[in-house]
Amino acid sequence: MLGKQIGEERGQITAMRVLPTDGPPTIEVSFQAVGHLLDVDVTDMGTYVATARPDGNLAGTGQGVIMTPDGDVATWTGSGVGRPGKGGKASWRGAIYFHSDSPALEQLNGIAVIYEFETDESGKAESKSWEWK
Repeated sequence: MLGKQIGEERGQITAMRVLPTDGPPTIEVSFQAVGHLLDVDVTDMGTYVATARPDGNLAGTGQGVIMTPDGDVATWTGSGVGRPGKGGKASWRGAIYFHSDSPALEQLNGIAVIYEFETDESGKAESKSWEWK
């Protein structure tokens, strides 16, 4: 069951590159965003790899790190399914799993986080996240 919304971020894609492959097209995307998670201000930096599927959708996996102004840190890994749009737009849905030794963020250790991640033609990114109970 989808729980309460626990986060929201806004940011920018900072780099993109096409990865060498003998299979379907694969693109690596890095981003940086600011927002809040569990009512704590955070900066999020991450990289994901998007691979085109034969049906035109995207499959993706990613990893990253969030940091608070007080120096608390959590790492994350995730995966999702995306729909590409015109001009570089994309719409993603998936799950993220966090790990933190920081008391301010340790609540993230025991939950699955469901996310929506949207990018526009200019590389702006927005995300929302919910606890999955």
